[in-house]
Amino acid sequence: MSTDVLRRNNVQVFGQGTQPMLFAHGFGCDQNMWRFMTPAFEDDYRIVLFDYVGSGKSDLSAYDADRYGSLDGYAQDIVDIVRELDLREVILVAHSVSSMIGVLAAIAEPDRFARLVLIGPSPSYLNDPDGYRGGFERADIEGLLNLMDKNYIGWANTLSPMVMKNDERPELTKELNDSFCSTDPVIARQFAQVTFLSDNRADLAKLRVPVLVLQCTDDALAPESVGAFVASSVPDAAFRQLAATGHCPHMSHPDETIAAIREHLAAVAA
Repeated sequence: MSTDVLRRNNVQVFGQGTQPMLFAHGFGCDQNMWRFMTPAFEDDYRIVLFDYVGSGKSDLSAYDADRYGSLDGYAQDIVDIVRELDLREVILVAHSVSSMIGVLAAIAEPDRFARLVLIGPSPSYLNDPDGYRGGFERADIEGLLNLMDKNYIGWANTLSPMVMKNDERPELTKELNDSFCSTDPVIARQFAQVTFLSDNRADLAKLRVPVLVLQCTDDALAPESVGAFVASSVPDAAFRQLAATGHCPHMSHPDETIAAIREHLAAVAA
């Protein structure tokens, strides 16, 4: 087996099961963010973790600005990994921007995926005059991107508490902030632009893989109406409202997130 892809994306495989459960991290994060979740599934599934190129312990020399100038480049990372490991019947658990990256990967390779679990998905972060409310005006996003250019540390300090939203758990906000700050600022800036300015609403109808949408309460990045939009736009989708607050329930409320996934998988298997 070639190890180029596995080294490039720092792929880690473990677990006692045979069906693959592939975890895809969000913007500014890495595979370590899943550490509260994976122990609950490793007895029953083959766990696959990875870092997108430019994140975590990936091979930074593999970063290509043209390839990663759209979400398709990140989707190709996922496709490369499932092909390299020859994964079938994959349950993809994807957080935040990885939700749409995962949708693109599953559209490209539908026969390899059994189900997508989308945590805090958003197909478009921008409000649209047609009535779609993504949560942000374009000026809001441009302001965040400008702040990244002028004061990257200040941007991280501003965004981290807004994303995590659990003030009683300051250690989680600090971890997210540290993760943002450990990412190459140039790579992070491009990934942020791609994340917040992409519009993948039209792709949802192309998906032929069943989906579970996990929607958080009081999510500053993906409002509840956005999660409902995703669920209503995918041909085969279930929607689950979580009590968990913020945008990172796999970190702040892992027990509830695990339970929701388990209950859904059990129901569809019955």
